[in-house]
Amino acid sequence: MEVLDEPSWHWGLSLIALTLAFHAAAVVMMGIVAVSAVKWEETVKIQYALPLAVAIGLGFGAVAIRGLHARPTTPPIYLVVEIDEITDANGFEALRHTADATAVEVQSEDGRYFARTEKVIALDGSAPKFFALIAFDNMTKAKAFNDGMKNNTALRTRATKSRSFIVEGTSHWH
Repeated sequence: MEVLDEPSWHWGLSLIALTLAFHAAAVVMMGIVAVSAVKWEETVKIQYALPLAVAIGLGFGAVAIRGLHARPTTPPIYLVVEIDEITDANGFEALRHTADATAVEVQSEDGRYFARTEKVIALDGSAPKFFALIAFDNMTKAKAFNDGMKNNTALRTRATKSRSFIVEGTSHWH
């Protein structure tokens, strides 16, 4: 799963906003040209249509980009689950059957799975058998998710040697 860093998607939204602004300016320019074409004397006004359209487009673009930059940049909160060893195969299988309910619970707290996999490759030390990384907008939502999953947590700790923890992310991507 590819995770986009903030600057790349942020610039993408900015470019979309600018494109929409210039399209709006083009519509304004076509309207001015259509109105100006009614009388010959007013065709001189066409020379003012392009600069006016560009100015309007830049204005729309500036407002759109300012709105994008005005977003609060609170740091994301990550909930991490690592399972190192399966001690009860039947219990772990029961835990797997709760995956759909867990995904619904993540969504109810506006969480997003960044990773949920058994395909973990160790680079240093030993890799866990299972790894999950869930992002939340704030600590309250992460704790609410964790509190709502007490039964799953109890099942996981009985059937596996594992750990879960919450990590605060950074507000700025470097």
